Amino acid sequence: MSDIKTKVQDMDPNISPRSLGEMVNRNKNMFETLAVITKRANQLSQDLKSELHSKLEEFAVTPDTIEEIQENKEQVEISKFYEKLPNPVVIAINEYLNGELDYRFRDEDD
Repeated sequence: MSDIKTKVQDMDPNISPRSLGEMVNRNKNMFETLAVITKRANQLSQDLKSELHSKLEEFAVTPDTIEEIQENKEQVEISKFYEKLPNPVVIAINEYLNGELDYRFRDEDD
């Protein structure tokens, strides 16, 4: 997962308009294209979410009372880093348009 984080560091996190024709050129089917991008975005979202939670748990401290809750600077920095990452859909679209996604469809017999 760290390779994805380093790869998207320079990516613009804002959503920009895309040409649907450019996206459909690869397999000539708009619905298949959107299905591939959606599945990849879901994978990225789940991976980033689980990685974030595992990193935050490393610094988690369970206080005995409400008064003992303190702000953990490491947790704040990690959270800010993940907030600055582009949306998983933006990452998936860029991967698709750059030809970095390999996909195949299951046979209907399976």
